[in-house]
Parts: sequence; C-alpha cells; structure tokens
Amino acid sequence: MDNTYNWYPVCTKSRFEKKAYDELLRKNIIAYLPLKKTLKQWSDRKKIVEEPLIKSYLFVYISTKEYGEVLITNGIARFIYFAGKVASMPQRQIEDLKLLLANDSDLEVFEFDIQPGEKVLIKAGPFKGMIAEAVSLYNKQRIILRLENMGLSININTSMAFIESLKD
Repeated sequence: MDNTYNWYPVCTKSRFEKKAYDELLRKNIIAYLPLKKTLKQWSDRKKIVEEPLIKSYLFVYISTKEYGEVLITNGIARFIYFAGKVASMPQRQIEDLKLLLANDSDLEVFEFDIQPGEKVLIKAGPFKGMIAEAVSLYNKQRIILRLENMGLSININTSMAFIESLKD
C-alpha cells in the first residue's frame, strides 16, 4: 500500500454531507466539505444557512491504506472512480475551491460535464491565477471552472477584461 497522501472526492448518502464530515474529523481524517451560504425562507422567518456546495460530495486527504476506514464511516457511500481507479484531485484544485468560497462569490454548480472550450487564465480579480474554460451564457460572459475527474463544473461571474487566452 502507498503512504502518499492525496485528496480524494467521496460520495455521501443523500443529505449526509455534514454528518459524514463530522464523523471523519472524529476519526482524525483530514476532510474538506465546501459550504456555501444560502438564504432560506420558512413561513415565519428567513435565515442564512450553510449548505454543501456540491451535493453528496466531500473530500478526504488520505493515503491508500485509509480507504477502508473512510468507507466504513457513517454517511460515506463510495469513492469516485475515473478510468477504472479511485479518482484523486490535485492539491491546487482544493485550494482553488477554498479561494472561490472565501470570496463569497455567486457560484453555480453544474452536475454535468461541460464540453471543452477555450482555455483561459484569469489574470486579475479574486480568481487571479486560475485556469478555466470560457463559455457565454444568457448574453453574459461567464467562466466555467472544471473540477477534473469529477464531471462537475462551477460557474462564476468575472470580467472578461481579466481573462487571457492560453491558446498556443
């Protein structure tokens, strides 16, 4: 077994993201659950609550010898597989996700893979240094950030003046 630590996306049971995250932390497993603030309306009040950014997903920082411990955690359903093996994510993508959430930006998550478009580098603003794919939606210019190996994309607003093409 490999002692190298990597970030791995894991699927949780429906609406078990926070419970599974807490259970992983109790087991001293490093985990990350990206949360977004959402305004909820009830019949008698409004309240800002934190919800998972990506439903039924969280991320664990483990070595392969800890796969079993993660899988027996209450609320964890399975690891995500890509090309026949457990998918891992680069540290940079976790850092980028944390950066996106730290900026309280208007984020939209798509649960489908967007077809590859032109690769761009965001050269200014709160997303500086990120590589993304440019997509035009609803007559507005928007940037789609793809999370590799997960089939998910995040849609953010940023000025097209902050973008530089990465074409060869």
